[in-house]
Formats: sequence, structure tokens, C-alpha cells
Amino acid sequence: MPEAIYQVPMPYNEPVNSYAPNSPETAALLAKYKEMYNQTPIDVPMYIGDKEVRTENKKTLSPPHDHKHILGHFNEGDASHVQAAIDAALAARPAWANLSWEHRAAIFLKAADLLAGPFRDKMNAATMLAQSKNAMQAEIDAACELIDFLKFNVAYMTQIYAEQPESAEGVWNRLEYRPLEGFVFAITPFNFTAICGNLCAAPAMMGNVVVWKPAESQIYSAQVIMELFKAAGLPDGVINMVTVDGPTAGDVVFKHKDLAGLHFTGSSAVFKHLWKEIALNLDGYRTYPRIVGETGGKDFIVAHKSAIPKEVATGISRGAFEFQGQKCSAASRAYLPSNMSEEVLAYVKADVESFKMGSPEDFGNFINAVIDEKSFDKIASYIDYAKSQSDAEILVGGNYDKSKGYFIEPTVIVTSNSKFKTLCEEIFGPVITIYVYDENKFEETLDLVDSTSIYALTGSIFSQDRYIIDYTSKKLQNAAGNFYINDKCTGAVVGQQPFGGARASGTNDKAGSYLNMVRWVSPRTIKETFVPATDYRYPFLG
Repeated sequence: MPEAIYQVPMPYNEPVNSYAPNSPETAALLAKYKEMYNQTPIDVPMYIGDKEVRTENKKTLSPPHDHKHILGHFNEGDASHVQAAIDAALAARPAWANLSWEHRAAIFLKAADLLAGPFRDKMNAATMLAQSKNAMQAEIDAACELIDFLKFNVAYMTQIYAEQPESAEGVWNRLEYRPLEGFVFAITPFNFTAICGNLCAAPAMMGNVVVWKPAESQIYSAQVIMELFKAAGLPDGVINMVTVDGPTAGDVVFKHKDLAGLHFTGSSAVFKHLWKEIALNLDGYRTYPRIVGETGGKDFIVAHKSAIPKEVATGISRGAFEFQGQKCSAASRAYLPSNMSEEVLAYVKADVESFKMGSPEDFGNFINAVIDEKSFDKIASYIDYAKSQSDAEILVGGNYDKSKGYFIEPTVIVTSNSKFKTLCEEIFGPVITIYVYDENKFEETLDLVDSTSIYALTGSIFSQDRYIIDYTSKKLQNAAGNFYINDKCTGAVVGQQPFGGARASGTNDKAGSYLNMVRWVSPRTIKETFVPATDYRYPFLG
């Protein structure tokens, strides 16, 4: 068998299409969106081994911005389907784990190129339809970020495999990086198609087999991910997609002796529950499962009195309201100094009033719908709460309507209470709360920023004073896993800003870096001695 040390293609970040009016990419994406909107309703199966599995329990898939329109249905499974997916994964494991790494790399590099080309419009249109993202938000997520994950992760894989120990004279030390012994369970959220693709692909790339449970509200675009992987040549059974409710899946997965890892993005409450489930079943596992999770956030923007007001305002308008504030990293609270608060708020108010809201089909709409009725009702309850309190006011927005789609106006709350409910609790919607502080009490305000939230995902400082920037970076070193200087607190790019936070925001294993990839291997050290000793006696024995 021929052998070689292979160099993989150097990864680069996928260029982002601008979707300017009358551009070819705009025409192509809009045509695909309309085609998929108007096509015969689809029937999304579960993918278990080499089978597409359908059941009698069909559940409707509808766009959040047009919830009476039916895109299709998915097939809800039960415990037997989860068990079948585990069996299929474990059956596929020997061949996949023993496949030469360059062939695993080739599959996912091919998937990246397919997504950059023939799958791009379909993946973006599915994300626009299923998750109500505008064209730009879909492009930077479903196309560019997922392409980046696939290409950069191949490079990180080779970097990990190349990491080898030193050897003393007469000895050859080697490290081999085995896939985990068992299967990985991937649970993915609705808000980023790229995260969904990465959470199942990253462990698989390292030789693992995966059972994947996507969020119900993302299943429409999840099917396109499975189609992409199959088109790239991913063998059957390596990634198995099941559409089963959480407790049913968990009851099978977390009691299975071969559970080797959990790759999760979702709420902090659910993640803590799953961690406890694993702990309760620890005696039954073959190995200690790897637990990797990225969870909630209450992300902040802090402006110093030296900041430039217009820059702060733009950071708030973009950071809080892109994709309706449904990013884990979205700005949800901001702290403005008294010397510029009125100017910043005036700019933000003007920005919000200029936003257009509606269907992603109209590329002029900056704001679309929130994901579903449950989310809509939760966000609306926070807005109603703010309206009823004497220590807060709605600066702009505050209205909502779910008659056609789950539309909530971008809302800015200003409060005089540093512990106001919407400053402290995660909302996950187009709502930001502003607290105005005494411009001469910056240090005390940083204490407030650090202590107000249980989360530590993203945050940013706006200042023109380098000493203040340095001081803030150190003071808030544990308050955000991704920290931004004079920029909004969203928009992490694979290979540039590895993403993740600590505290209640997760295990901070940094998706988009080797730090995440190395979690999906179990190294074995091999020491080979060329001329073994023939006498047990050491010199000290005389």
C-alpha cells in the first residue's frame, strides 16, 4: 500500500457574496427561494445507516415569517429509532475509524467545495425559509461559516496528528490519535446552520461516528446538510440524523454503555440537565464521555466616556438586532456613560426606525421573524414587563404581531435600575436594555458588568483610551470568552476568532479551532525501544 505524509490545501475564509441589487447571486438565490417556497411539500426522513426512515407521525414545517404556509413535514421517531441510529453508528465505526485520515479529509473538503458551488443557493434558501434569516445572515452562516468549518477543521486535524513527542537515544516515541471508543451524540440549535453542520462533522472528521438530533425548527435545512454530506461521499452510518423529542432521545442515549461524547449547543438549563444525566449513568459507560457545550449568553457592550458615539450606536444596532437578536453572541445589554448617552441613544433610535421588517424574500428587510410561537410569546412577555415598570421605558419598538409571522419590533429599553430584569435574564430576541451610568464611575460599572450575569460568552468595550482598553480587558477577563475592542460583540470568524465562553455559557472548547477538534480523539502513546536491556541491574547497584 503506498504511503505518504500529505499536505492538505491551505484553508482560507470563504468570500461573502454581497447580494447587491441586480447582481447575479441575488437573482440566483431569490429564484431558489421561490422555487423551494412553492415546491410540493417535502417529507423529511430520518437518516439511519443506509435507510431513509419515515413514520406515521408527520409534523409540519413552516416558515416563521409565514407560519400558515406549509413547506413540508418531518417524520417524528421514537426510542426504537434512536436505538437503531446508535446500532447503525456502531456498525459503521470499525471501517470509518480505520479509514486513512486523508480520505476522511477529502470527503469534508469535497463537501466544502460542493457547498461553495452547487449547494450554496439551496443551503441559503433553506436557512432563509426555515429560520427566517435575511440573505446576508444566511450567506455568512449557512454558506461561508460552514465552508470555513469544514476546510479549517481539516487543517486542524492535520495539525493535531502532526503533534508528536520527542524521542531519546535508542527510543522512538509516537502519539496516535484514536477516535473515541463508542459514539458521539450531537444536539444542535435552530439559529446557525453552520453550527448544526459542524457539531456532527467535527467529531466525524476525527474518525468518530455520530447520532445527530437537530432542533425541530431547523430540520428543513438539516436535510440539506445530510444531502450535502451524502453527495460528498460520507459513508452510511457515520452521521445518523434522528428527529425525536429530547426526553425520548436522552432516555436511550444517556443509558447506553457506548456513549463516548456529547457535542451540544443550546440552552444552559438543558445542558446542565444533560450533564447530570451523564453523571447519574456514569457507572454504566465504557469510558468517561467527553462533554462539549456552548450555551447561553447575556452579552454586553460597554462604552467609556472617550468612545465615539456613532461607533457605539452602530455596534448596538448591529450587535443587538441582526438575525432578530437570536445569536448566542447578540448584544443584550449596554452600559453608556452619561456624557454621551443621549447622543448614542438618538443614533440608535434613528437606526431602529429605519429598519425594514418582513419576509426574507424581500432583500431590503433587515429584520425578519423570530423562530416560533414559544419564542415570540417569551420575548413579548419581557417587553410587556418593561412597559409596566416605573424604572424603565421603551425608547423605540415595543410592538409585536403574530397573525402572519412571528414578528417583533426591535426594541430598546432604557432603565435606571442596574439590576432590571431585562439586564439580567437571557431573552434571545430583538431586545436590548440600556443602563446609563455616571461617566466618572467607570470602574464601578465594570464591576456591575462582571457581576450582573451568570454568563460569559461575548462582550465589547468602546474607548479611544488605550489605558482604559487595557484595564477593561483585564478587569473583564472572565466575563467573556470572545472579547471585542471597538466592535460589536458578534461575528466570530472561523480561524480568526475561535468561539466559546465559560461560566454558564459552556465549556469554552472554542469551535473553529484545534481546541474543539482535539476533544474528539483519545491519544495513545507508543514507545519503541530498539535495543532492549538484557540485565535488570542499574549502575547504582554497584
